[in-house]
Amino acid sequence: MSHTFLLQPGSWIIKGTLTEKNEHLIPFKGATIIAWDQSNWFTMKTKLVFERQKQDSSETFQNLEFEYKGFFPTNKYNYTYVLKRSDFDKIEGEGWITKDSIIQRYWILGDSRRRAVLETIFQLDDDSYHLSSTMMAGNNIIEVMEGILERHG
Repeated sequence: MSHTFLLQPGSWIIKGTLTEKNEHLIPFKGATIIAWDQSNWFTMKTKLVFERQKQDSSETFQNLEFEYKGFFPTNKYNYTYVLKRSDFDKIEGEGWITKDSIIQRYWILGDSRRRAVLETIFQLDDDSYHLSSTMMAGNNIIEVMEGILERHG
């Protein structure tokens, strides 16, 4: 099997859960659109919509939007990107393509809490992937997100 997520243009639907430290599972759903241009640059836009409020609070989770712009050198298995998240401005990252997974790591620039995210996007079949994403602040896990990405259309 060769990778169809990220390495090919397309749209994907994601459903999953987010867990913050000391919180219950918060379901979310969303969509991702991936586009490539002819010079090995890709863009990936994702929007996640959370389906409930924080525990013991009237505050709801903010929807998250991600906008990646990255460069994938010809005949290489790793890439770099910049990312804008709706809750952070300046983010840089790198990714590796392995036989079964796409591994991404990004870090928030200028963040006093030293937050960084490690994601594994494991291929289940040509049309679906399992996402596991962990945000850390320094040495502590503060957020875990898991979901299934399915090709749309």
